[in-house]
Amino acid sequence: MASPLDPQLRRALSDRVRYYNDLGIYDFYRQPIQTLSADSGLATESARTTSPLADSVKLNPTSDPVTALRLIREDIGDCTRCRLHKQGRKQIVFGVGNPRAELMFIGEAPGADEDERGEPFVGRAGQLLTNMIKAMGLSREEVYIANIIKCRPPNNRQPERDECETCSPFLMRQIEAISPKAIVALGAVAAKTLLAINAPMSELRGRWYDFRGTKLAVTYHPAFLLRDPRQKKETWKDLQMVMKELGLEVPAKSQE
Repeated sequence: MASPLDPQLRRALSDRVRYYNDLGIYDFYRQPIQTLSADSGLATESARTTSPLADSVKLNPTSDPVTALRLIREDIGDCTRCRLHKQGRKQIVFGVGNPRAELMFIGEAPGADEDERGEPFVGRAGQLLTNMIKAMGLSREEVYIANIIKCRPPNNRQPERDECETCSPFLMRQIEAISPKAIVALGAVAAKTLLAINAPMSELRGRWYDFRGTKLAVTYHPAFLLRDPRQKKETWKDLQMVMKELGLEVPAKSQE
């Protein structure tokens, strides 16, 4: 009787299957087990019994995050996997920042400015995010910033579920490559996609979640804060929670 799969290995296999499905690959074949006799002078070569899927269980086969991220970007190519490539997007918006960052911010989708420049969070919401990062005592260059999807939806509409499902395997690979200590999900779309929880922001905020062994916190999207600045105070509370987790000094005024 086969032994049960380790939960982490099971998740990795599941992620890999979804990734191949997104590429249009649905059939996998396992090579027959080959056991060599002792007379041949060779031991059983279990390494030869693995399937193509098992050969690539580790989503990023390199320990170098710079190389891993480059390979992921090459895999994406000029993506045509969902409808967004036909709906006016100019370019892929992959991600930016420190490949070895301890902190990763994940938003919803690129906007017009991001689509123009090919970099996430560079418009008004991006400027606010940059200020939020500075308030934490960090810089954009020290963190990593990405989105759930990498193409701008027309008229900045909310991404559809199938668009998120198509694009998210690449984000999962980015997270694995960077291996941050903490992730901040910016806004409801990012939070619900990553956590698979359908709940209002008021319930999602203010606590830590375990996301594949990485701590994840939820806060408001900077674009929402531009519309409702009253929530900036609540967002700062969320960021202070992240700062404490990362061992960053919280300003004394904030602790009062």
